[in-house]
Amino acid sequence: MTEQKRYGKLIGASLGPGDPELITRRAWAALQSGARWLYPVKKAEESSYALAIVERGGIAVPADAVELVFPMTRDAEILAKAWARAATQTVELLASGRDLVFLVEGDASTFATFGHLARVVRELAPEVEVETIPGVSSFAAAAATTGITLAEEDETFAIIPAAYGVEVINHLLDEFDTLALLKVKPLLDEVIDLLERRELLATSVFIEKVGSPEERIVRDIASLRGEKVNYLSLLLVQNPKRVRGELRRGCRKRQVAAVA
Repeated sequence: MTEQKRYGKLIGASLGPGDPELITRRAWAALQSGARWLYPVKKAEESSYALAIVERGGIAVPADAVELVFPMTRDAEILAKAWARAATQTVELLASGRDLVFLVEGDASTFATFGHLARVVRELAPEVEVETIPGVSSFAAAAATTGITLAEEDETFAIIPAAYGVEVINHLLDEFDTLALLKVKPLLDEVIDLLERRELLATSVFIEKVGSPEERIVRDIASLRGEKVNYLSLLLVQNPKRVRGELRRGCRKRQVAAVA
């Protein structure tokens, strides 16, 4: 009987959005467990934002750390080839039996490359064990550093990539008390115009590269018009004028069947 191939475990280690002090103890342990590191880059031999977070934390990068290229493009064919190449490379490394820890900026379950990578790896090798280590998301860190409460008690909160457009954002402003608009760079001017029309500039804040040494907070949102901001930027928008519907509280009364 042929012995079944043993694969190492694939671990997605969330590192938080930029401040190494936000790396959890569990992720810190995984980084120093002897597992081989994988880290994402946009281009071959380019710097990695996720890797830089760990380096600022004082952990030396292992000599055998491996970069995986995930290009910043919307070309479906280029993306498909890149994902297939990264997943194949990951499976080949796992086949040695050694665990791999994939470095993830922010939280591995929230708009992260790790979920897609893990899914394709499992398609190629279903027996691979996957572990996800949760972490601090960019919007949670942004709320903390700006003193904004994302939601209190019965308030509602939504997270949306700004690329859905101002019509969708405009609609959601009436449905949620707070919006976290991610990846605002391409539509920033349009979003600013919308917030001005809705008289919400005063209750909005812009945060760029939160937690990193280059963190920038801008409360005068209108001053950003025409500016080319960093890709790692977001807006927190609160609508204190939102009209809320009636809430049902407590337990529903049991419907007692009528006795004939």
